[in-house]
Amino acid sequence: MEDVTFRVAAGDKIGLVGRNGAGKTTLTKILAGEGLPASGTVQATGEVGYLPQDPRTGDPEQLVRERILSARGLDDVVRRLRQAEEAMGSDDPRERERAMKRYTRAETDLHAGGGYAAESEAAQIAHSLGIADRLMGQPLRTLSGGQRRRVELARILFSGAETLLLDEPTNHLDADSILWLRDFLVAHKGGLVVISHDTGLLERCVNKVLHLDANRETIDVYNMGWNNYLQQRETDEKRRKRERMNAENKARTLTDQANKMRAKATKAQAAQSMLKRAEKLMAGVEGERRADKVANIAFPKPAPCGKTPLTAAELSKSYGSLEVFTDVDLAIDRGSRVVILGLNGAGKTTLLRILAGVDETDTGRVLPGHGLKLGYYAQEHETLDTERTVLENMQSAAPQLTDTEARSVLGSFLFSGEDAHKPAAVLSGGEKTRLALASLVVSSANVLLLDEPTNNLDPASREEVLAAIRSYEGAIVLVTHDEGAVHALEPDRVLILPDGVEDLWTPDYADLVSLA
Repeated sequence: MEDVTFRVAAGDKIGLVGRNGAGKTTLTKILAGEGLPASGTVQATGEVGYLPQDPRTGDPEQLVRERILSARGLDDVVRRLRQAEEAMGSDDPRERERAMKRYTRAETDLHAGGGYAAESEAAQIAHSLGIADRLMGQPLRTLSGGQRRRVELARILFSGAETLLLDEPTNHLDADSILWLRDFLVAHKGGLVVISHDTGLLERCVNKVLHLDANRETIDVYNMGWNNYLQQRETDEKRRKRERMNAENKARTLTDQANKMRAKATKAQAAQSMLKRAEKLMAGVEGERRADKVANIAFPKPAPCGKTPLTAAELSKSYGSLEVFTDVDLAIDRGSRVVILGLNGAGKTTLLRILAGVDETDTGRVLPGHGLKLGYYAQEHETLDTERTVLENMQSAAPQLTDTEARSVLGSFLFSGEDAHKPAAVLSGGEKTRLALASLVVSSANVLLLDEPTNNLDPASREEVLAAIRSYEGAIVLVTHDEGAVHALEPDRVLILPDGVEDLWTPDYADLVSLA
């Protein structure tokens, strides 16, 4: 993109849209001050709150409550209050007196930052985003990727920032939390730029749209709501097509006439003028929108295996005194389809990580069956090495491939030419998803563990993933909030956490997918 100019004013609710890889995440990083443009400037008045797709920030030992409060600098104040309260119970009268003075100073600082109402506000935002009360006193390192993301979202919303930059804010949220977030963003009086594939959020919140068109290398600005934008964009494309057809017809007539005239020396100059006019006509119209490229996603032909390639018995997991789940038994037969349901924090991601061998179980064991080949898709893309390039990640996942073969697979996932040499760290969430899925394609896995595989994908890429799930012949264990992914899976069994109850799948369970 070049010469891009726009303004985000108070009350502007801007949907930033475009295909995966069009530059949405890069643009928000630049707006947030975490990236530099090749040219031009970004000017901000007031505080900017930025939620990246992969918010792995903060001290892992910091408590959740303190992390959220730190958005207003209140984490240290609350910590001092708690320490003073504890010291006020001392048997030493001098220590009690000193503690009371420290408590008074801390309470004064707390009131300056909004008082106890601010602490209550932070707790309310956390609760509305599905962060359980029991998590508020836990260190960040004990949380799943989805829980960490909700904590960062709560922190940004609590910050009171004038302008919010949110990259896929509904990822990992349940249905109730998404509804609450929509209402919060509608009521936000400052500016908002949001990247989202949640059309419900865009319909409810957006009053302007910035469309990044990677094919035409432009940014189109639509000063209207989401539904009107969809209609206007279709109208614009029809207009562009009509204008181009008219220009092509006129240019063809001029070119044909010029070709006839060039045969005569006396008319050669006039013929040349006609050709230049034809070129000018074509240069003055915008090209018709090319069909967006879509990754060709097809999961691998599974390697041969025994009847039950994966078994888990009496699995349990706790973090300190917090029990996540206990006594989970699971037998994955060849070609079986299992969906794992449970409220946020019930341990769905943790269970997949244990099955994949990434995390250790506290009790019980995971037993690989004859011929087991696991393929694991992690929702936070932990399987990718962000220090290595796209091609190096592919070669690490499939060392048997030649350089040409690896590039061919990457090409089918829209990583062509120099894209193969990009560091994985600079990829957008959608691009990381495509790279992680590409690694699965070459794995010949016969059991796939898929954790939110449709997150960060545009609609066309999501449909490709759903088609791959439908056609895969091996076994799949799926964690998702996407009802479409469950329909594509056509599960035969369901495992409900944290209790570890296993049951045959019935349509009645479908209602729990978005809620879980």
